[in-house]
Amino acid sequence: MEYMEKVISIVSVDEMDRLAEKIAQQLGKGSIVGLAGDLGSGKTTFTKFLARHLGVSDTVNSPTFTLLKIYQGNVPFYHIDVYRLEQSGKDPTMDDYIYGEGICVIEWYPIILAQLPEEMLTINIAITGQTTRILTVKGSGRYEKIVETLGN
Repeated sequence: MEYMEKVISIVSVDEMDRLAEKIAQQLGKGSIVGLAGDLGSGKTTFTKFLARHLGVSDTVNSPTFTLLKIYQGNVPFYHIDVYRLEQSGKDPTMDDYIYGEGICVIEWYPIILAQLPEEMLTINIAITGQTTRILTVKGSGRYEKIVETLGN
């Protein structure tokens, strides 16, 4: 499947927040966002910003030990962290959320890549400094339009 890709430099947490807001404005029911990057790269920070811009008022934190947290915003917001599935690589109970009616954000998405649809938005975050990051944003299908709207 073809996809659109942009590489975006982020120099501050505020810029990460603005990017999350821009993406949030374009997501809807059934959207899937996959996040990847080293520990401490900003996956959960990005998810917190995204959730806030989608109307989630609860405190969003990493579900590393619970695998899944569900929040209510403008639509249901599913926050999945599959880091602990590294050995098995699949959890069929997550399909209801991945393919659900809400917006699903999956940290460490490459671990369960075989379980995910080809059409999704992915953001790979690379640490380049204390507050600087390089984000590689890819979108296929309906997500290509989101990538097109993002800065360079």
